[in-house]
Amino acid sequence: MNLQTDVCIVGGGPAGALLGYLLAEKGIETIVVERTSGTEREFRGEHINAETEAILKEHHLFDKIEALGLLKMKKVEYIYGSHIVKTITPTQDDHVGIHIPQPHFLTAVSNEAARFPNYRLLLNTSVTGLVQDENGNFSGVRAKQHGQEINISSSIVVGTDGRFSTVRKLAGISATEETHGYDVLWAKIPAPADWEPSTKMVLANGHQLALFTQTGGMIQIGWNIEKGTFNTLRKQSLEVFLQPLLTSFPELETIVRQHIQSWKNFVCLNVFSSNADTWAENGLVIIGDAAHTMTPTAAIGINCAIKDAHVLAPILEQALLDGDISKSRLKEFEIGRRTEIEQQQEMQFQKEESFKDNFLEVVGR
Repeated sequence: MNLQTDVCIVGGGPAGALLGYLLAEKGIETIVVERTSGTEREFRGEHINAETEAILKEHHLFDKIEALGLLKMKKVEYIYGSHIVKTITPTQDDHVGIHIPQPHFLTAVSNEAARFPNYRLLLNTSVTGLVQDENGNFSGVRAKQHGQEINISSSIVVGTDGRFSTVRKLAGISATEETHGYDVLWAKIPAPADWEPSTKMVLANGHQLALFTQTGGMIQIGWNIEKGTFNTLRKQSLEVFLQPLLTSFPELETIVRQHIQSWKNFVCLNVFSSNADTWAENGLVIIGDAAHTMTPTAAIGINCAIKDAHVLAPILEQALLDGDISKSRLKEFEIGRRTEIEQQQEMQFQKEESFKDNFLEVVGR
């Protein structure tokens, strides 16, 4: 099958979905290629900040997402053992962040994009190669869907396909990675009926935990563990591992024991940050984790990716109108975003190194 479009977006996560909608809204022929079957994806960041909320409202998408369900966080607590050390509550807004289930985000945005006849979403489709013209400019992708080969010709290819980006690798773009000394184990449990929507940052017996209330009456729990130690850890006692959590939240004990009964109940996230050497080539751009992988700290990854799409859309629109899809033109996006991204990555390092400072009044220096 042969297809033709103005922009081919590889990756249908939040950044790809939003970019697809923004381009289609402007009348730009857009195809989004997504390797999965739809909105049910493996764990991704789902908490948005005030800036992302404003972006979604600007594009008249927030209400559509809210109709499917979201949850506003009422406070952030820092807890040492079982003692609340510090509480952050809303100042101007009625919340300190919002949980949006990724399926709700993707469904709402994709439904809006589907209203435009110039938009097409290809699910269960994996990119196998990039196409270049006689001058070396990127001019499309090769893909497979249920074994069928698909050739998509496009003026611009956008890689929004995550931290292990196929587009980045096929384009020959290298990235510098930095480890942060830890990985994160994730697990979910149902929230008690009286559990207030909140983010809880915990220091218990030297263990760093984070509990995020989620839409649908769930709590997502993240344990920071020493980098690369999960395989060793899972050979040890689960009871010992869970004890700091149960010490801090004895009210969760029954629920935890019902829903975390083996190491198979955890998902291990390999934590690192990265920054690609370039985010643009002739006819090609990478954004989000494909260009700059963030760590879970401060839950800013999804927010950075959504802002990338918001910033890139008008640049692509004008580049297509001008007939200039050169690297120098597309690099306007990178020039406008790289400094802020690097500052946010540095902020993540600082927050990770200073986490225990939040508890100085009880643990001392």
